[in-house]
Amino acid sequence: MESDVFPGFGLDGKVALVTGGSRGLGREMVLAFANAGADVVIVSRKLDACEEVAAEVRERTGRRALAVATHVAEWAAQDSLVDRVYEEFGRLDVLVNNAGLSPLYPSLDQVSEELFDKVIGVNLKGPFRLTALVGARMAAGEGGSIINISSIAAERPGPKELPYAAAKAGLNALTQGFAQAYGPSVRVNAIMPGAFLTDVSTHWDMEAVEKLLVRYPLRRAGRPSEIVGAALYLASEASSFTSGAVLAVDGGRTAQ
Repeated sequence: MESDVFPGFGLDGKVALVTGGSRGLGREMVLAFANAGADVVIVSRKLDACEEVAAEVRERTGRRALAVATHVAEWAAQDSLVDRVYEEFGRLDVLVNNAGLSPLYPSLDQVSEELFDKVIGVNLKGPFRLTALVGARMAAGEGGSIINISSIAAERPGPKELPYAAAKAGLNALTQGFAQAYGPSVRVNAIMPGAFLTDVSTHWDMEAVEKLLVRYPLRRAGRPSEIVGAALYLASEASSFTSGAVLAVDGGRTAQ
């Protein structure tokens, strides 16, 4: 649906896929895309959670919604996912690589190879493979928009999430490289979120987090709905001259 104030933000007739789309920022983007007129594909490892969001989309917006259980770190699974989407809808216009993983570990020397590989698999290997497959099909068709969900950890890495930060830094590099590979008809950009109060934040030490947030220019964490503006901008024709960009949505954290 086109906005009278901001023409170009509508997604009528488009199909959008969001990995990690069953909760948190992913769910917010799924609902926003559907509200903007897109049919949506919700992807995560848990089919029941995806089905819940798909049902919510159908009830609230009347748009088509497909739930698909896929582990994004599994290379071959991406081929099946993309084939399923094109069989169902015949096209894919927006891809959001949102699925992420940042497990806790006691110390850097105790990071296991299994943990390291798992973090790289979800945050970097999966987005690489899915972007390669989807970008090639988009470029051969009518084009499209690919959005990678990075993290400010990519630019402000800390010892408590170092494998995750390394993977997200790699994702920023993929964003710029794929923008060159699949232009001019495919735009590839990244959103670099800061601290958002999603379900993951329930596991945070909020006292320590609050001490950090007071040093941010906006002095607070983000609400999940506050990812929507950036996502709609990059998904839609409103960003028709934007590619290879990494947009920080972090309350000003990276401006420090």
